[in-house]
Amino acid sequence: MRLSLLISQAETAEIVTRLAQKIDHDYQGRSIIVVGILKGSVIFLADLVRTLKTPIERIEFIQLSSYGSGTESSGNVVIQGNLAQSIVQNKEILIVEDIVDSGRSWASLRPQLLALNPQSLKICTLLDKPSRRQVAVPLDYVGRQVEDYFIVGYGFDLNEQYRQLPDIYQWQA
Repeated sequence: MRLSLLISQAETAEIVTRLAQKIDHDYQGRSIIVVGILKGSVIFLADLVRTLKTPIERIEFIQLSSYGSGTESSGNVVIQGNLAQSIVQNKEILIVEDIVDSGRSWASLRPQLLALNPQSLKICTLLDKPSRRQVAVPLDYVGRQVEDYFIVGYGFDLNEQYRQLPDIYQWQA
């Protein structure tokens, strides 16, 4: 097993700042509800919300998974937890995701959230892996595109390991 530095902690901080500035611009004069996708987005979400100037009404979480214990998506998206309509209806919702690759997770969750009648529903992803896309999904805020690597660090994991690393690494067997 080998880790190769892909994105440094300093580069990640620059990406977070840039995303926060775009979000602040788009939501000027409005407040948002931030919904983090567990578990991978937690570190990114924490850094992002501390950087935002936009008022945050509340922070919620939903857990999506399709990887299990491997390095390849199973293709089956499991959604754990949900948001009550009273939380979402007529509200500005910002989904915070660590990475979008196949698009299946977001494609599974998006219709469920739209059915709750939010005023708006946007997604912010730290990383985008378009080479893996199997389902076309709209992405509103993208930190950086990456090649088809398995990634660990800064919330990304392999069997729950490496999430705590401050940098983002390419994992190689």
